[in-house]
Amino acid sequence: MKKLLSLTLILLFSLSVTQILSQNINGSSEFKYRRSSLHTILMELDNFPKKDTVIKAYYNAPFPDKYNDHTIDVKSFNPKLYPISDEERASSGVKKTFGGALKQGMFAKPGEANDDPASYDDTLVIRKFFKDKKVANKMVAKWFNRQPDGSFDIELIADRGMFDASFLDTKTAMASSDGISLLKTAGLDLIYNTFVVVSKMNFLSNEIPAAVIREGAILAAKEIKNGLLQAAAITAAEVAYKKAKEGYSVWTTSYLYQLDWNDSIQHVFYNDLYIDATNIDAAKREVFDTTSLFQLKFIGAEKSRSLVTFSLKTKRTEEQIVELATIRNIDAVFAKLQKSYDIFMPKTPLYTGNPITAKIGMKEGLEGGEKFEVFEQVMDQKTGVISYKSMGKIEVDKNLIWDNRFNLGSEDPDNGDENSKKPVLDRTTFKGGKNYYPGLLIKQIK
Repeated sequence: MKKLLSLTLILLFSLSVTQILSQNINGSSEFKYRRSSLHTILMELDNFPKKDTVIKAYYNAPFPDKYNDHTIDVKSFNPKLYPISDEERASSGVKKTFGGALKQGMFAKPGEANDDPASYDDTLVIRKFFKDKKVANKMVAKWFNRQPDGSFDIELIADRGMFDASFLDTKTAMASSDGISLLKTAGLDLIYNTFVVVSKMNFLSNEIPAAVIREGAILAAKEIKNGLLQAAAITAAEVAYKKAKEGYSVWTTSYLYQLDWNDSIQHVFYNDLYIDATNIDAAKREVFDTTSLFQLKFIGAEKSRSLVTFSLKTKRTEEQIVELATIRNIDAVFAKLQKSYDIFMPKTPLYTGNPITAKIGMKEGLEGGEKFEVFEQVMDQKTGVISYKSMGKIEVDKNLIWDNRFNLGSEDPDNGDENSKKPVLDRTTFKGGKNYYPGLLIKQIK
C-alpha cells in the first residue's frame, strides 16, 4: 500500500506542478504561494436587532483571500446546546484572562452592555462543541479528501504543496519510500498551518446608547442656573443625539484555534488510520470517526466594533447599512488577529516591484507607516522543504493606501471619486528597498 501511495503522490504532485507553472504564462498577475488554511464558524446568540440581516451578511461575506478555503460542513452552532457546569469550569483550567490580546477586563462583566452572561465561558463552550462535532477530525478528513468508505487521497495536498518539477523528477527516479517522506514534509508544512476562527456577533442600534447619553446631558443641563446657558446645553444635547443616533454598531469577538499537527500525530495517522482506496478497512474507518487524536488548540482572541452611519454620501437602504457594518467588522477583527498572533499572519505576494506595491490595504488594517519584511520563497531540492529568505524591509506609504474594505455599489465615497482629490487606488504602495520583483512575499513586522 505504501508503494502505491507514494506513486500516486508523485503523479498528483506532478500534475499540480504543471498547473502551477502554467498559470502565469499568459500574463496572469496572480502568484500562487503556500497559504495557511482556514475554516470559520459562527456562534449564534439569541435574538438581537437585525439578527437575520447580520447573519445573512456574515455568510455572504467574501472569504479572507489570504487563506485557503478549508470550509467543512459545520458552519454555526447554538452555544445554549453546550451549557457549562460549575464542575466543568473548575476543572477546565481556563482562566478569565486569555492572554495575548485578551487581557483581563477586556470582556464586559455579565450583565453589562454588548455582552452576555456566557462571555467567560466561550472557550469552554467552543471546546465542548469541537469535541461533540469532531471538528478537528473533519479538518483532517478534508485535507485527505476522505470518502464515505473511509478512504483518503492526497489531491488537495498536491494542489497546495507546490513542489517544483525538477524536485518531483528526482523523487520519481528514487525509491518509492521517498513518496511517503514527501507526504510527511508537505503535511508538516501545510496541515500544521490550519486554523479555525469562531466568531460571536452582536448588533446594536446607535440610537440606544445615544439616547442614554442625551438623557444624562439633559439632566446635567437642568442643573445650570442660567436660563440661557441651560437652554443652549439642552439644544447641544439634542443636536449631538441626532448625529450620534444614526446607523448601527456590530460587535464581534473572534476566537482563533490551530489544528494540532506534529510528528507523532502524523505518524499515527499515516501508519494506523490512513486507508487507501484499493484496500478499504472498516475497522480503521471506525477508529478515525471516534479517535481523539486530533485536536484544535486555542491561540487567542480579539474584539472589534464597527460603525456605519446613514450620513454617508451614497444613499443606502437600512439593510445595506447593516450588511456593510457587519462585513467590515469581520475584516477588522481578522486584521487584529493577524497582528496579534504571528502564526496567523499571512504572507502576501508583491504585485509590482517598481513601484513596490501589493494587493492589501485598509481591510488588513493598514493606516500608513507599517513595516513589512520581504521574503523570497526557496525550496531545498533535496528535501522539498520550502524556506523563506529575507530580502529586506519596506514601509507602507501613508498617502497611497488602497481602501479595499467591503463596500456596496460601484461608487463608494470612502474610496474616492472623480470629484474628490483622493485618488482611486487598487493596490498599496510601499517605500524603501530596491531590486524587488512581483511574487516576492511580504509579511508585516510587529
